[in-house]
Amino acid sequence: MLILSTMLTITQSLYDQIVSHARADHPDEACGVVAGPVGEGRPERFIPMLNAARSPTFYEFDSADLLKLYRDMDDRDEEPVIVYHSHTATEAYPSRTDITYANEPGAHYVLVSTADADGAGPFQFRSYRIIDGEVTEEEIKIVQ
Repeated sequence: MLILSTMLTITQSLYDQIVSHARADHPDEACGVVAGPVGEGRPERFIPMLNAARSPTFYEFDSADLLKLYRDMDDRDEEPVIVYHSHTATEAYPSRTDITYANEPGAHYVLVSTADADGAGPFQFRSYRIIDGEVTEEEIKIVQ
């Protein structure tokens, strides 16, 4: 049985990098991963990805980039701790498509909404666990 914490602890630096990526890719959705040591649940390495869909309403990882990412994480004894993407026109809540494609039960799914930001902020930054189609919002603790 998978036991997960109900809080995401993330450094200010990683938080800032995710928001910066969302801002830079707006009006298209940004996406990426924050990897960490296997089994520790600690996000450490920011890995921005290219949205292969290049869309303001949908994101997808390029299959070749994703394969390379997983091989790299395997080589480093890492796993995806955070899978993030942005919503450019809606709130930071998983869409039906997001829920369908959520295939990392151990990951925190972070959504950043740039809908009200006009490139300057403020941004909604929310985290969820998505397991077997069930969405649970969790607290976020930002640390130095």
